[in-house]
Amino acid sequence: MTAADKTAELKPVVGLFVTCLVDLFRPTVGFAAVKLLEAAGCTVRVPEGQSCCGQPAYNSGARAQARAVARTVLDAFADVDYVVAPSGSCAGMIRHHYPALFADDPADAGRAAAVAAKTWELVSFLTDVRGLELSDVRFDGAVAYHDSCSGLRELGIDAAPRALLGAVEGLTLREAEDREVCCGFGGTFCVKYPDISGRMVADKVRALAATGAGTVLAGDLGCLMNIAGRMRREGRAMEARHIAEVLAGMADGPAIGRAENEA
Repeated sequence: MTAADKTAELKPVVGLFVTCLVDLFRPTVGFAAVKLLEAAGCTVRVPEGQSCCGQPAYNSGARAQARAVARTVLDAFADVDYVVAPSGSCAGMIRHHYPALFADDPADAGRAAAVAAKTWELVSFLTDVRGLELSDVRFDGAVAYHDSCSGLRELGIDAAPRALLGAVEGLTLREAEDREVCCGFGGTFCVKYPDISGRMVADKVRALAATGAGTVLAGDLGCLMNIAGRMRREGRAMEARHIAEVLAGMADGPAIGRAENEA
């Protein structure tokens, strides 16, 4: 065995759970996640058999359908050391809700518990598990960070993103007064209760704009797309980006919700 082979053996194998929104709307977030995970000393796999985490069905009370979808995740990520998602929402679903979802299923309860135990949100994994220290990363400008409900309340992620952002040269973090308040997306919530959701995101956008920051960052693409959509409808110049894009030095392209010719 060569020295390179021995080094590879010591690297934890991370299965990247890409998420539906990243896959369909913002693939650059997935590429940024891979770059960060490799910088943290991990071997990254992106299982082709992965699908949705099952959260939309689960939140709608369709437990049988949610289990059917979730089993594809259990199959795809059975043989990795960690499951990491650039989304507090999806990571929270797998980590906290899979055990309950399969609690009455003897065939899969053990598998669900095992996958749940090794699932992490990206930024939390980079700091809490791998102790990543950023260097030579730059982003010029002031940013506001939006805490997603799932990341903050389900997973307790608060200090980790701010610690990593603090190592980015040229970046100034400005906190919004209501940084712990929901943006109104909530998955199917924005579809079931559009008027309430619309009011919530309008309040959120005003609070973010009041910071004077030029960019809002977050760890959940659903929140960012909701915020970016409202900002665009209001004609605001503030941009929205996933935190992974900034941390990986990949924030040169169009912001979320902006076309190439608008960048």
